[in-house]
Amino acid sequence: MQAEVEKTVEILQKGGLIVYPTDTLWGIGCDATNKKSIERIYQIKRRLHEKSFIVLVNSKETVLNHVKEVPEYVWDFIDSYQMPLSVIYPGAHNLPDNIIAPDKTIAIRITKDPFCRALIDALGKPLVSTSANISGEKSPFAFSMIQEEILNQVDYVVNYKRVKITETKASTIIKISEEGQIEIIRN
Repeated sequence: MQAEVEKTVEILQKGGLIVYPTDTLWGIGCDATNKKSIERIYQIKRRLHEKSFIVLVNSKETVLNHVKEVPEYVWDFIDSYQMPLSVIYPGAHNLPDNIIAPDKTIAIRITKDPFCRALIDALGKPLVSTSANISGEKSPFAFSMIQEEILNQVDYVVNYKRVKITETKASTIIKISEEGQIEIIRN
């Protein structure tokens, strides 16, 4: 796994796009601080800019680098939730404007996946995580489900877990309002 992490990070550091296995499904990713790379993902997915992407991080500290504040009960909720959980936080900052939603929110997931954590650790930055498909089409839970059109437009396809079929679904998404209320967006 370490050799694959090193090879992938080299691509990410150059602003490249990757297709990679995440803690939920196969995704398209890039350095979440690279505006040009993020824009390429929008183009590949044919996705409207009004619908931003999830950002993967490896720690609570990294979340705090990109949102103004996190209520204590949110940490408790994250810690107690067993499945992958993406949280949409208000007050996004320290990220390019094309990854922040029009309402100034950002969706962040603290990944528990060893490969994703190793990528983030080695890169030293968060990753974009969006399903490796054209917007509106079926999300790929197995490598074999990814369309050639997607694979041909990225700079590197990670050679790890290609034969594994993910048993989880897309992450649950909750949104924290400015007032601190929780809304379930996707379960």
